[in-house]
Order: sequence, then structure tokens, then C-alpha cells
Amino acid sequence: MTPAGTILGEDGLARPPWAATDPLLREYYDTEWGMPVRDERGLYERISLEGFQAGLSWATILRKREAFRAAFLDFDPEKVALFGEADVERLMLDSGIVRNRLKIRAAITNANATLALRADGGLVDFVWSFQPDSTPEPATVADLATQSAESIALSKALRKKGFAFVGPTTMYALMEAIGMIDTHLVDSHRRGSSGIWM
Repeated sequence: MTPAGTILGEDGLARPPWAATDPLLREYYDTEWGMPVRDERGLYERISLEGFQAGLSWATILRKREAFRAAFLDFDPEKVALFGEADVERLMLDSGIVRNRLKIRAAITNANATLALRADGGLVDFVWSFQPDSTPEPATVADLATQSAESIALSKALRKKGFAFVGPTTMYALMEAIGMIDTHLVDSHRRGSSGIWM
């Protein structure tokens, strides 16, 4: 481990501990995490998965991601918005996903809220309007926050728009995942890779 808290991989690249050993997490970190997501379906998927992750490890969600995509029709909000009680019961029997009734209902609720936001500029512009003016510069894992003024404001704003399972910590994780903030450790090989924060 380097003094800054990253771990050098066999490939010579520095990554945070959470992305250093598990091949699935390493691939996600190297290719997707922290990269801008600016399409409605992609953002709805990330909000849904972050909601399902609450209280669980991200590795658990990532391993079930393809099953989630199948169960929620590739996270097409127009299709998920049509889900009814029979769909909730069907999903509760799907061992490929996280079977939590409240989280399943939240994904359906959020699909409807996503469609409603189209009349107000759309989900993407709404979420990205909470991008802060600066980004954290964590040197070690201990420097990482779990929420911010912007994630608190985004959480409140989404709740007002009818979204569920969008707490401040969940929204901070979303902001990290979609590149709204760059919380790659400063000596990580991915620092600055989003192109937003140089």
C-alpha cells in the first residue's frame, strides 16, 4: 500500500483498496466508476442500483447487475413505470436480484417520477444541476466523505419530485459513480479520468 492509501496492482496501477483485489470491482473501477452518465436510462439504472445497494456491498449489486437488467427490462423507465402488483410479486421470487419489497417498489416509483420529470427538463439535467463548483481531493480512504451539501440538496429535491430510496448518502455515492464529483484518491491511476475535473 502506498502512503496515500492506494494499492499498487500487479499491473503497476494504483487503485483504492475496494477496487484492488476483486476482478469484477477492479474492472468496474477501471472502466465505468466515475465516468459521466448523461442519458436518462443510464441515470435511472444507477439511481435504482444505488437504492438497492443501501445496506449491502456494492460487489453484491455488481454481481447481480445483469439479473437486475433482465428483471427491470434494461431499466427502461417507460416499461418499469407500467409494473403493477403482479410484477412486484414476480420480482420478489427472482433470486437473481435483491428481493426487498420496499426497494422494488421504489424502483417502480422512481420510474414514474423519471417520466414526470420530462416535463421539467428531464432527469439528467435535474440531477446534474446539483454538480458542485469543486471536487474533493482525497489522499487516503479516511479523507472520503459519505455525503455533502450537494448530495443532501439533491436528495431533498428528488424526494420532492416523488423519488424514493434517494437519501443523502445514496446520492453521494451516485454523484461519485456518475462523475459529478471525482473522489478517486489523488494518486489513483483513474484520477481526473472523467474529463470533468482536471
